[in-house]
Amino acid sequence: MHSGRITPSLLGHLKHQVRRQPLVISEAKRCRHDLIKQSSTGKVIQSSGPPGRHSNTGLVATVFGATGFLGRYLVSKLAKQGTQVIVPYRDEDSKRHLRVMGDLGQIVPLEFDLENEGFINECVRHSHVVYNLLGREHETKNYTYDRLLVDGASKISRIAKENGVGRLIHVSHLNASLDSPSKLYKAKAAGESAVKEIFPDATIVRPSIMFGQEDRFLNKMVTKPFTFQVNKLETLVRPVSVLDVAEAMQLMSTAESTIGKTFELAGPRTYSHEELFEVLEVLTHKSLTPSIISLPLPVFKFLMKIVDKAVWWPTLSEDEIVRRCIDDKLELSEGCYGFDYFGIEPDAVENLAITYLRYYRTASLFDAPIERGGLKVKPRNYHVVQ
Repeated sequence: MHSGRITPSLLGHLKHQVRRQPLVISEAKRCRHDLIKQSSTGKVIQSSGPPGRHSNTGLVATVFGATGFLGRYLVSKLAKQGTQVIVPYRDEDSKRHLRVMGDLGQIVPLEFDLENEGFINECVRHSHVVYNLLGREHETKNYTYDRLLVDGASKISRIAKENGVGRLIHVSHLNASLDSPSKLYKAKAAGESAVKEIFPDATIVRPSIMFGQEDRFLNKMVTKPFTFQVNKLETLVRPVSVLDVAEAMQLMSTAESTIGKTFELAGPRTYSHEELFEVLEVLTHKSLTPSIISLPLPVFKFLMKIVDKAVWWPTLSEDEIVRRCIDDKLELSEGCYGFDYFGIEPDAVENLAITYLRYYRTASLFDAPIERGGLKVKPRNYHVVQ
């Protein structure tokens, strides 16, 4: 029967076993790049934790418009770097898919109302960076373009300034101009001016029309090609991948050199609508060329105006028809920067769109390679680990 005493020999054996155990818990080594000091506010931000979605950059970012097309990709990239993301939302169901993009407690949904400054103040008061992605392709009975893109942007900028937010990143459009025939592009340009007047250090982002998994551009060209039958399919566009735009905007959160700058983010290729239809026909193996007669612009606008008034859901608005007749800017504006500033090489439509346009193919051609249609794609780079 054992007495329960620890003999000297047993104690020596235990010490030997303890010495042989590997070091399980160790302090993470901190480096200079783990500390960020915002020059505008003097706040020091320190990252911690392991890399990946369990990391913590110390940054808190508010993304207005996070439930939209660009917003969901931006939230994912910010959360992947370990940034805590405040997600303002209006509809309870619109933000559920964002919660799984980060670690527990990393995605913080907050209900907000653009007309209630108290809600906006609550969304930005702890943030180091505020993104304003708010925008709509059509006007509603509650929000006109000016009310959303000018008054709303001004309100967010002012409240962010009052709360001592260090960075404001405002999304506009590549074709934003006060002289544009489009009401949306006019409002975008006016919104830029209003934001710069209130928050001079704001970073302005002007993406061209974006394509991606849930876009309303290429998907509409495949499902409703007749709605693009304007301007004889001669309108020039420079589609850009939403992934590339989100990556650039994520880098802006910590890049102090982007403060006060304007970035025009467009795709690497310029297509006419006719050329884009040809690319989509190769990707989907479907005949997409609109068969109806091209209607004069005034007639098309009049017909769509009647349809828009007849139904309650959003259709092809009059202003959207006007925008489909406006060419994208082909060169960078003076004093603006592009993807080169971040070392990003944007992808063309033919290199990425197949990932979601494949679903429009028939079963017999579902797995057919793109090259079968004669379309040249960028060669893939493979990284082999020995």
